[in-house]
Amino acid sequence: MVLAKRGALAAVFMALAGHAAAQEAPAGSALVQQLTDCRKLTADAARLACFDAATAALAQAEAKGEIVVVDRAQAQAVQRQAFGFSLPSLSLFDRGPAQGPVDSVTGKVAQARTDANGKWIVRLVEGGTWAQVDSATVMRPLRPGMEVRISRASLGSFQMSVGGQRAFRARRTE
Repeated sequence: MVLAKRGALAAVFMALAGHAAAQEAPAGSALVQQLTDCRKLTADAARLACFDAATAALAQAEAKGEIVVVDRAQAQAVQRQAFGFSLPSLSLFDRGPAQGPVDSVTGKVAQARTDANGKWIVRLVEGGTWAQVDSATVMRPLRPGMEVRISRASLGSFQMSVGGQRAFRARRTE
């Protein structure tokens, strides 16, 4: 009985030492690993103390902004918002079940105008500004509220179709 209590107490001290190390160099994966390591403890009291310390460290790190917990829907929203930008760091949102890359987005025109060269600049209601990069003719003027579909094309380019018209090549500027 005394040995079991000493073992549980030692496990609590190890968990707290791990908690202190996590505070010195916070890293999301280290905190998650600390939490999952608690499952290895067999003594109920030690496992509970470990879980309490690990969840407290995780909650504290999240409150300070040292880590961010994102669910699948939030990750997909970030990928859609960043569609058109070349941001390799977004691959961290690809964890979990294979979702595949975002190949197209839809939205509505918030504002559309032509630049000095007669090429369209389109700002979307959902965020993001796109600039026409080819010389395709747009038959009808683009207006706020028109439906937009932007799709990946060859060689890292994008095709934008507005209001069901013929698509033109575009690049994301903002």
